[in-house]
Amino acid sequence: MNAKEILKKIFKYDSFRDGQEHIINSILNGQDVLSIMPTGGGKSICYQIPSLMLDGITYVISPLISLMQDQVNALKDLKIQASCINSTITKSEINKIYQSIREGLTKIVYVAPERLENQDFICFSKNINISMIAIDEAHCISRWGQDFRPSYLNILGFINTLSKRPIISCFTATATEEVKSDIIAILKLDNPEIIITGYDRKNLYYKVEHIGKKVKKIEYIVDFLKSHPNDSGIIYCLTRTDVDELMNTLNKKDFSITKYHAGMENSVRKQNQEKFTNDENRIIVATSAFGMGIDKPNVRFVIHYNIPKTIEDYYQESGRAGRDGKPAICILFYSSSDSYKNQYLISKNQNFPDITYKDLTRLQKMEHYGEIKGCLRNYILEYFGEKKTIPCNNCGNCDQTYIKIDKTEDAKLVIKCVEEINNSYGISTIISILRGSQTSKIKKNNLHCCKCFGALKSLTDNDIRMVIDQLLEDNYLLKVNKV
Repeated sequence: MNAKEILKKIFKYDSFRDGQEHIINSILNGQDVLSIMPTGGGKSICYQIPSLMLDGITYVISPLISLMQDQVNALKDLKIQASCINSTITKSEINKIYQSIREGLTKIVYVAPERLENQDFICFSKNINISMIAIDEAHCISRWGQDFRPSYLNILGFINTLSKRPIISCFTATATEEVKSDIIAILKLDNPEIIITGYDRKNLYYKVEHIGKKVKKIEYIVDFLKSHPNDSGIIYCLTRTDVDELMNTLNKKDFSITKYHAGMENSVRKQNQEKFTNDENRIIVATSAFGMGIDKPNVRFVIHYNIPKTIEDYYQESGRAGRDGKPAICILFYSSSDSYKNQYLISKNQNFPDITYKDLTRLQKMEHYGEIKGCLRNYILEYFGEKKTIPCNNCGNCDQTYIKIDKTEDAKLVIKCVEEINNSYGISTIISILRGSQTSKIKKNNLHCCKCFGALKSLTDNDIRMVIDQLLEDNYLLKVNKV
């Protein structure tokens, strides 16, 4: 059978999605491939179909055990013999898998990256025909990536131990130019075919709500859930404590809800995930530990209770909505206090100052998303290198009507203030100086002696913050991260 026949007869799809056929043909032609497809774009088929057509075995490197097992189960449902090798598999089970591979019965094996250091696995792999190594979530190999996994750095060393170099295919939904370059360089891809199908999820409606107080967030969520009584959705929180508190509050209001975070027992997490996936509970409150590999097509909304650390995180997590192609809404609660929480969590990583600096830089980009007045969709697309000039008219900002006010003089005073204090203080202190606030910090550091002290006392804190936000967005000011 050719690729189209396999697609129809085995996978039960009538036609390929954008980019899939190009990727499959490139692999079948023996080319290395780097594929960047949006979440829900159908990347699995891009390596599963070639694996059934190539002579040898295909190893799929995957970061999560639960994701591997889900993929294997889905393939077995289609009568495709697949296996996974990870820390949960016994030695006798692994030997059975090895035998099935030798006999040509198994064509696809999902492998945890840590397994690539196992000498028994290396010895076995040297003596079989490996046609392709497919690397899922390939951004995990890059220190620029939001999910850097040191174990992914084992991949090239493993490839170098093989008697014959296989085709290397890499798949990710989120890769900036830096991450893309890292993937190619670290894996030493051989003149790879780079296929980018685009990041635009046109069915998703993006919206930012400037809500900081916990009680206001809960009020908003309760009203939203009441107005969407039959919709399934995910609410992401920054901490386990937030998850537990929000879950308990919403549970008391009789919503069909469950929760998920890394502090729970594995069996409970799995049970709650299944309840959500099977629509037994239509809402799940979770940390970022939830989501990778979740294939639930009818998620109608994703709410971020707190700001994520990166645009990549936000794109992936919000992208779990609307995988069936129908309209879905993605709401971000934005407040400066959440940004400070993230800054604190990132800055604790003092062992790797270069990574800490990169993480803080990415957090700034995420903060800008919460602050901009322009098109939210275009901001995300431009972050990933897609230049857009026309507003999408399908986001909260595009739906807003703004009155233009000339704030040039106010902006000049802000810049003068920053220069006068030698770039030594943060936004809150700058606002206090410009408003003429007699705080203990102002007096202690003699900041009340500044020429610009009280220069904008007629404005509110929020008025000045909006001017600063616009100066940051337009690159007249730059936040400096201190690691």
